[in-house]
Amino acid sequence: MQTQLWIRWATMHYGPRAFLSIQAKRRDPFAQLLVGPRRGIEPYPAIERIRGRGRVVHTPFAWVTADHEICRTILRDNRFIASPPEELDLPRPLPWVLSKTDPKITNPVEPPSMLMIDPPEHTRHRHAVARTFTPRAIGQLHGRVEQLTDQLLDELAAKQRPDLIRDFALQLPAAVISEILGMPEEHRPQMLEWGESGAPLLDLGLSWRTFQRAMAGLRSADDYLSAHIERLRAAPGDNLLSELVANDELSKRELMSTASLLIGAGFETTVNLIGAGFVLLAAHPDQLAMLRADPTRWPAAVDEILRFDSPVQMTARTAGCDIELAGKRIPEGAMIVPLIGGANRDPGVFADPDIFDISRSNAKEHLSFGSGIHSCLGASLARMEGAIALQALFDRFPDLRLDGQPKRRALVTLRGYDSLPVTLAPSDQIAAANQPHGAGGE
Repeated sequence: MQTQLWIRWATMHYGPRAFLSIQAKRRDPFAQLLVGPRRGIEPYPAIERIRGRGRVVHTPFAWVTADHEICRTILRDNRFIASPPEELDLPRPLPWVLSKTDPKITNPVEPPSMLMIDPPEHTRHRHAVARTFTPRAIGQLHGRVEQLTDQLLDELAAKQRPDLIRDFALQLPAAVISEILGMPEEHRPQMLEWGESGAPLLDLGLSWRTFQRAMAGLRSADDYLSAHIERLRAAPGDNLLSELVANDELSKRELMSTASLLIGAGFETTVNLIGAGFVLLAAHPDQLAMLRADPTRWPAAVDEILRFDSPVQMTARTAGCDIELAGKRIPEGAMIVPLIGGANRDPGVFADPDIFDISRSNAKEHLSFGSGIHSCLGASLARMEGAIALQALFDRFPDLRLDGQPKRRALVTLRGYDSLPVTLAPSDQIAAANQPHGAGGE
């Protein structure tokens, strides 16, 4: 098994990274975006260089676009398919090697994950999940999200050196997803570990150590979810995964894949949204003042945060046939990468795209949740969590500010913060709150 994993890593990550590193040294902006020294930290300069080369750009590795209209077209056109790596038009014998080294571990970025399957299988799978993950079901979570937020803010207030990511932004969506999956509260740390170790799998060029850790996390999640689904089958709970299990429309492997996808995608977007929202609003007090004066603006503010600093920066599709796109012929089997973060800053769609403006009238046209058949089923849940969390955070702690240097995650596809040390109140208030009872007063 270890040898198979090593071969798969060498094929999927070591080889592409070596090739991209050469291209990055030749100043190819897409290669620099993927493996350059500022990967995951400052993507937008490279994205703008790509935009400057045309609406659809052919690079030695893939076709790529930062154009909003073309990105949206690709995501909505079913001729562009979501194929697994072994089905791409790769040099022989790489597809054969990948197919023979499949570790058979449930992986959110490989079939039968909804991210990586096409109709008719995708239609069957999504229909089953959508029947459970309804707007009404999500709406019923509103009060629970508010309750969890208040509990976490109480705990945050008691921290000596709070970190907004570790102590709040990670904890809220993890709590929500664990309840959706019917997981006991004491198992949330495991879920957070699976999410953290698996997030890099959306990127190319992983180190062997990172890849190994990710696969170990997936294997651990696989073992847990297999047993957990059997528990829910025997004793269903009041949660969405129990309903999916009871409906019996998906195989056990498909149920495990759905649960794994919810763990990966279900809180990654929200964590990054909350972190980016805090940083942006702390840096733009005029925008925060607008929200305090008119709290009905919070949903629009969340969409502007999603547009300005998209939690998901890119995705990929494969041309299922020869396709003409913006005057370029995309051959069958070629990979094309829509740069979501670039589309969200397309000056042809968003005026002054590099300015953060919560009053922007068309912010909701961002593509951070995708579009078409693969659009995010949990978009409304992420928006709701983001709005509730950020409003409650700034209401509870009006003097909230950074207390150190924010640390970005060194990931390309998923953009967010790894650490945000904060101060909740002025130092004199903290000192007074920490005084023994009765000291210096009545």
